[in-house]
Amino acid sequence: MAGPMDNNGLFTVPGPGRLAAYLGLAVLGFVTGVAGALVQGGWFPGGLLLALLAVGGLCYGSVVAMRGRAGGAAAGTGWLVSVVLLAANRAEGDFLFEAGLGSYAYLLGGMAVAVMCATVAKVPQPDGA
Repeated sequence: MAGPMDNNGLFTVPGPGRLAAYLGLAVLGFVTGVAGALVQGGWFPGGLLLALLAVGGLCYGSVVAMRGRAGGAAAGTGWLVSVVLLAANRAEGDFLFEAGLGSYAYLLGGMAVAVMCATVAKVPQPDGA
């Protein structure tokens, strides 16, 4: 049985193709975070729901596509980096997230969705097992 561990029980380093896929998922997570930040405030409450569904779909789809939790973690990490950078105060006084229920629901709800998808117990198998 092939897996992420070698015979000694230690984790092996993924190949370059898999690392590139994780990096691509992190970039996609970053872009999803930026798009969600713009949509959630612009079309409240439908935009908030759309943004949270996008995070959930990306993270769970990453778990299924990569056949492991690391895919969801990579996408969730990219999303988290983008929203933390966008939530930071700027010297010019500009901000993207207003102090309101929708912004907090997007930040906390998105984190919860990303963590749930990255810790899914079992990846669905194509043969239904």
